[in-house]
Amino acid sequence: MDDFSIYGDSFGVCLENLERVLARCEETNLVLNWEKCHFMVQEGIVLGHKVSSKGIEVDKAKLEVIEKLPAPTTVKGIRSFLGHAGFYRRFIKDFSKVSKPLCNLLEQNRPFEFTAECNEAFLKLKTALVTAPVIVAPDWSLPFELIGRIRSFIPFITASKTLVDAQINYTTTEKELLAVVFAFEKFRSYLVGTKVVVYTDHSAIKYLITKKDSKPRLIRWVLLLQEFDLEIRDRKGTENKVADHLSRLETNNHSSHLEGEFQIQDSFPDEQLLLVEQTRVPWYADIVNYLVGGAHPPDFTKQQLKKFLHDSKFYFWDEPYLYKQCPDRIMRRCVPMGEVRSILEHCHSAPYGGHFGGQRTAAK
Repeated sequence: MDDFSIYGDSFGVCLENLERVLARCEETNLVLNWEKCHFMVQEGIVLGHKVSSKGIEVDKAKLEVIEKLPAPTTVKGIRSFLGHAGFYRRFIKDFSKVSKPLCNLLEQNRPFEFTAECNEAFLKLKTALVTAPVIVAPDWSLPFELIGRIRSFIPFITASKTLVDAQINYTTTEKELLAVVFAFEKFRSYLVGTKVVVYTDHSAIKYLITKKDSKPRLIRWVLLLQEFDLEIRDRKGTENKVADHLSRLETNNHSSHLEGEFQIQDSFPDEQLLLVEQTRVPWYADIVNYLVGGAHPPDFTKQQLKKFLHDSKFYFWDEPYLYKQCPDRIMRRCVPMGEVRSILEHCHSAPYGGHFGGQRTAAK
């Protein structure tokens, strides 16, 4: 286990949470490195970020190296710089737009020519990192608002992507809806289970979501949005003071050749769709019923019931998911049979999948 954080709104709450964690450490014989422990601090470094009551900031110690970097002279240097800057891209507004000249240098069979435009992009990214804003934590009691470009508000996270060649040919309405789907997929952990308001000056997407006769691609996007409590509000471009950048996604005619930048994906994993449309009873229904209500399977023999009760000890129900403690003592989520194929395809064919063989892909 690597770093973990314990926090609280007050000293008493933090002390109570600390006591719980230390008790769990004793139960599992987990040993802590005393020299690396920091107790009752008001701010600290967590995973390369400075976390405090103000919010999340960039770790200034990490930026000292980037700030002193000279302009890169090779493709490897460009890729290294974009990797460091991309780690903090949530702090940089329009990251994909600013970094576009540098990303173009990563195209295959393209001669390396660090132009004035590339140097300007390099300096802009360095300046943006040094002057990065403080990202505040969301207020879960309020609805989220999804707006294209932040100007007069305090952001808690930002994101941007580029369009691939095929997506450039989408209609304006399709691009608008793709931007919304991308944002919900990107910020799913924040938006699921809470009210979300989307502001747009393209009112057609409001009616597109309720339209019955649409392209299969649009139907798939609409199904992905069914998981969220979504409300779309119209706002004229002149009234949209935070700009209608939601539909102004950066296009790139050569984006299919980029190596260092992932583009917007309009083909998403099926897991979210299966959560919405799943109607079959999963294979682990009997285990969940036993863990939640103590109900035994009615058609089990005495021997089957004994094995069932023994196996159930290794399962843990955390609604809406069931987890199993495997022999390597790692908790893994149980998935319905309908999700298995899409998960295997994703682990095999995704950009980070590696296209490994059957046994190695299954092991992942």
